[in-house]
Amino acid sequence: MVVRQITGRHVLMGFVAAFGLIIGVNLLLAWNAVKTFPGLEVKNSYVASQQFDDRKTAQEALGWTIRADHEAGILRLAITDAVGGAVAVHSLEATVGRATHVYDDQNPDFSFDGSAYVAPVDLGEGNWNIRMLATAKDGTEFRQRVVLHKK
Repeated sequence: MVVRQITGRHVLMGFVAAFGLIIGVNLLLAWNAVKTFPGLEVKNSYVASQQFDDRKTAQEALGWTIRADHEAGILRLAITDAVGGAVAVHSLEATVGRATHVYDDQNPDFSFDGSAYVAPVDLGEGNWNIRMLATAKDGTEFRQRVVLHKK
């Protein structure tokens, strides 16, 4: 039976290999995080925070509820008021995309069918975010991120 001794050189190579692997994985993860970061939401968070409560109060006063569904290639965005009636907004802008990257972002052209806003959108399986801005007929802005899980 041959017994091999562990020398200082073996220990050094083990440490270099282990820490090299850890540092390499961390660099790869950091690079992917920066590469897929979509950007800033607001230019100046302090200024945005000064108007937050006023916008929130105005938005809550509308009493709107949002529900999103996707079936047979059609994205359906239902906006209902406090009593459950369909809401026809002055304008609607929306971006549909993944939470983790902007590669799949789409800006559907919604039309109101009398009960909801519909648009043809091709979505794969998984989680999708709909970042919407609806403007009420009185000019009140309603912003919301609606999560849609497609199986």
